[in-house]
Amino acid sequence: MAQPIQNRYEFVLLFDVENGNPNGDPDAGNLPRIDPETSHGLVTDVAIKRKIRNYVEIVRAGLPGYEIYVREGAILNAQHRKAYNHLNIEPEDKKLPKDEEAARTVTRFMCSNFYDIRTFGAVMTTKVNCGQVRGPVQMSFARSIDPIVQHEVTITRVAVTSEEDAASKNREMGRKHIVPYALYRLEGFVSANLAEKTGFSDEDLELLWEALENMFDHDRSASRGKMASRRLVIFKHDSRLGNAPAHKLFDAVRVSRVDSSRPPRSYSDYRVEVDLAAVPSGVAVIDRLG
Repeated sequence: MAQPIQNRYEFVLLFDVENGNPNGDPDAGNLPRIDPETSHGLVTDVAIKRKIRNYVEIVRAGLPGYEIYVREGAILNAQHRKAYNHLNIEPEDKKLPKDEEAARTVTRFMCSNFYDIRTFGAVMTTKVNCGQVRGPVQMSFARSIDPIVQHEVTITRVAVTSEEDAASKNREMGRKHIVPYALYRLEGFVSANLAEKTGFSDEDLELLWEALENMFDHDRSASRGKMASRRLVIFKHDSRLGNAPAHKLFDAVRVSRVDSSRPPRSYSDYRVEVDLAAVPSGVAVIDRLG
């Protein structure tokens, strides 16, 4: 296993959506998620992690150490049995091996073979138990800079579903939920301390940055409209434990409207600035996509 990272990081990702639904809410008829008190748009951390997983699965397909644990169609107990088969151990129902070293080896196998476990952690305490790990990479919900409009668009289809429908109509009607435009801000954290426990390396970290930059280009669908990563600002601490509070670093990334008299409709309607004077010593700023 490669050497784990030795520095703490925080990051801010700005991404936008045009005429699409970045993250539908199943509790609200799949309308774009919002904060009901402010009407700001939300995208869950789970949705972002899904896109990162999909990107890694595409660019590292078949390479050792880059399997994806949570993927479409995966059966988690079957994933867990890979660790036991590797060690020639028969799993006990819902229990880790009694031998402590064997138990640690089972969990280490999962970390070393599955990128998303090594990165985000996982609760693997199912019928085939592989333990539990907390991942070094965590992130908040993404929130839109301005309140969003949940626009419902009526669409038509010039084909009907059944022969019975054809007798009375020649088309079907439907609904599509979109945000005309919104810029979202995602804040995240990378812990060197937790990376030590999962084996998250500098190579893994670079792959994370690449995924954040490119994930929307490999996740196109009619419902999501046009989405793109616009700015990735990374704060690298000189030490494992960090040299400044995360909130102070996040405050250094400032997003404002160029013209607040009209609704935003493109990234150029915003001004993004990184206040380097507000970044304490011992923290380097890496501005990607800027």
